Amino acid sequence: MNTTKSITERVFQALGFEGLALLICTPLLVWITGRPALEMGAVTLGISLLALTWNIIFNSLFDRLKARLQLANGGKTRVLHALLFEGGLILFAVPLIAVWLNISLVQAFILDIGVLLFFLPYTYVYHWGYDVLREKFLQQRAPEQA
Repeated sequence: MNTTKSITERVFQALGFEGLALLICTPLLVWITGRPALEMGAVTLGISLLALTWNIIFNSLFDRLKARLQLANGGKTRVLHALLFEGGLILFAVPLIAVWLNISLVQAFILDIGVLLFFLPYTYVYHWGYDVLREKFLQQRAPEQA
């Protein structure tokens, strides 16, 4: 069974990840920051588009690394995946948040750490769930293609 995901599947996976995150994060950030919903919605959408792009690139690279190092899809690999993904996203997101909200890099970093506390477990659970559902889907399709 082919376990490599196509770019089309990566886009689908990333869109699902970001869409669900938008639905959860926008109202949460409005409540936490006290800023207007439209402003936080724009920030959330901007960060989401950044994260969507990063998600596609990162997951493609991580799949190659996983194959090269022969890493299993176990808990340690998923923790590594979540930490590396979110760490890379911080490098891109903090300056964007600072400029968009007209706050310092330190304030943007603190805000991003708060978001990260949500996204670390969310990233782990989402990708685990996606892989479980994908495996079941592929197993159901395998007899049809035989």
